[in-house]
Amino acid sequence: MKTFNYTITDPVGIHARPAGILVKEIKKYDSAVTVTKGEKSVNALKLMALMGMGIKQGDTITVSVDGADEDNAAAEIENFFKNNL
Repeated sequence: MKTFNYTITDPVGIHARPAGILVKEIKKYDSAVTVTKGEKSVNALKLMALMGMGIKQGDTITVSVDGADEDNAAAEIENFFKNNL
């Protein structure tokens, strides 16, 4: 399992548009991706659950990637966060 922490820089956080784009990005990989904020964790493929976490600018989240392509997936998903969120 690969994990990384990321602090959200987008002024409106993870809302509908970036959450939808994130889900599309994650669907490219076979690995399971989990987003954790505080004590709450959700499957990153679940759009409504992801938006329901209320992740705002300045929040630090932990992203866990577990599966056959976890090395590549974690690196590319982390890059996605840096470029989009």
